Amino acid sequence: MGILYLVRHGQASFGADDYDRLSALGQRQSQRLGQYWAERGLRFDAVLTGTLRRHAQTWAGIAEGAGLGDAQALAWPGLNEYDSEAVIRAVLPRGGDTVLGDPHSPEGYRAHFRLLRDGLAQWMAGTVSPQGMPSYGDFVHGVTSALDHVRTHHHGQKVLIVSSGGPIATAVGHVLGLSPEGTIELNMRIRNSAVTEFQFSPKRHTLLTYNTLPHLDGSAYADWMTYA
Repeated sequence: MGILYLVRHGQASFGADDYDRLSALGQRQSQRLGQYWAERGLRFDAVLTGTLRRHAQTWAGIAEGAGLGDAQALAWPGLNEYDSEAVIRAVLPRGGDTVLGDPHSPEGYRAHFRLLRDGLAQWMAGTVSPQGMPSYGDFVHGVTSALDHVRTHHHGQKVLIVSSGGPIATAVGHVLGLSPEGTIELNMRIRNSAVTEFQFSPKRHTLLTYNTLPHLDGSAYADWMTYA
């Protein structure tokens, strides 16, 4: 049996013009995870990441914290996140930008994720087609192709995937046979730098843990837990 570790990227830049980069805290979360694993002697036989900047930065932070130098990863586009802004725009009424408000305010933050839930449900059902995005079936295939690659090529090994909340929740939903609504609920709750573990054989993946933060256990990291 092999073990697959799936890590959501560190805290990114929610509400900024360029979300796709880690914040200073996101960098520290990633480095701390690498340090935690190094302290326990964990090494990976293979690493896959999405191709987004926050994925690469998270892997670089993990490698730095673990003292791995310029360790290489296989870039897998199917592990990229959906475009949340495109999902929301697909369900906004015409001229509805004011519905969102300031993303840094409590009201704007709630409005963002309320619309995101609605947009994701409609995208999954095939009733909307967010601009520039694949169909939901193609998105799922991108994620499951990575799982298939791990099962086929890395039997008995320890493998790391660095991705985003949507692909990780999709992977868990696929393995557990969840409804779209269940997968959305998983997606909305996954934390930055959280670790999910699958055990795998050539035939299947089995969920061991979901959304854990063992590297942030302790009073020194009490304010390091983030979601966006």
